[in-house]
Amino acid sequence: MKHGRILLEPHGDVMVMTLNDPSVLNAFGQKLRDDMTEALDIVESGKARCLVITGAGRAFCSGANLNDPDRKPRDRAAEARGEAKTDLESWYNPTFMRLRALPFPVVTAINGIAAGAGMSLALSGDIRIAARSAYFLQAFARIGLVPDCGSSWILPRLIGMARAMELSLMAERLPAETALQWGMINRLEDDAALMPKALEVGTALAAGPRSLGLIRRLYWEGMENGYAAQLALESKLQTEAALSRDYEEGVSAFREKRPTRFTGQ
Repeated sequence: MKHGRILLEPHGDVMVMTLNDPSVLNAFGQKLRDDMTEALDIVESGKARCLVITGAGRAFCSGANLNDPDRKPRDRAAEARGEAKTDLESWYNPTFMRLRALPFPVVTAINGIAAGAGMSLALSGDIRIAARSAYFLQAFARIGLVPDCGSSWILPRLIGMARAMELSLMAERLPAETALQWGMINRLEDDAALMPKALEVGTALAAGPRSLGLIRRLYWEGMENGYAAQLALESKLQTEAALSRDYEEGVSAFREKRPTRFTGQ
């Protein structure tokens, strides 16, 4: 990437994206954001079958970089009149929607603090694995802001309204162990084992059928759909899955009593 704030490293069919600005706890500065846009262009156009997102150093992502020397000045008056886009409209929201639309699974390997928009990024994974030293922080109230980047949508669905509300109003740290107990993350690992385990999970997902991308779509959209709409989506995506080569391979392997050899097609 142009600024070196995002590292992309392929591990077979798994692409590892590392936020790489540890001096500011991998906060979303302008250069990191520019690099992440470039990285997603590469991920979307490549042949990866799983994306693992993590952070360099002792943090996953500490949210927006409020002291960023490269931060573009805001025109508050124009924003108030609706004549200028906020950072959320111009970068954060489109970027999070790009992550959601990826046609393969996303694993977040949360190696340290995940605060503000960084917590939202951590929760955007389909499978969320945290180090024991990691913690989460809805930091917005500490600086007079409200949750964004999807936190107010996903948190109540993961942990319930009462817990989501308290985390956001009190802006207190949530240890990774408690996050696991609450169902906010999938797995908890010793710090040294985090990336090996994340790569193990990512490799298993990357070896799966094309339908894994359809499954993630089914569940993400299902959190918004009514029953009838979800039945219709299941029918649509099942038809798409049944037309794939991986479905033919799965049936053949089942009949021949052998391991599957999925290609993601």
